[in-house]
Amino acid sequence: MSKNKHADIEKMSFEDALKELENLVRKLESGGQTLDDSIENYSRGVALKEHCEKKLKEAKLKVEKIVQNPDGSLSLDDA
Repeated sequence: MSKNKHADIEKMSFEDALKELENLVRKLESGGQTLDDSIENYSRGVALKEHCEKKLKEAKLKVEKIVQNPDGSLSLDDA
């Protein structure tokens, strides 16, 4: 897969990447593609999956840094 296609994925939001991944899975499950198309779609799907996992990990780390202050307000723990 070309670098441009991977670069495009890096710019995608989690939601857009997940939607495209779901569409690729449906295409692969339908079995109506050539072998070359299936391989290309599978490769892109792997890259999309990795991107989604990265985005989820980043979000989890952000959520784990949220702390509740004594006054009830929320802030980020930068420690």
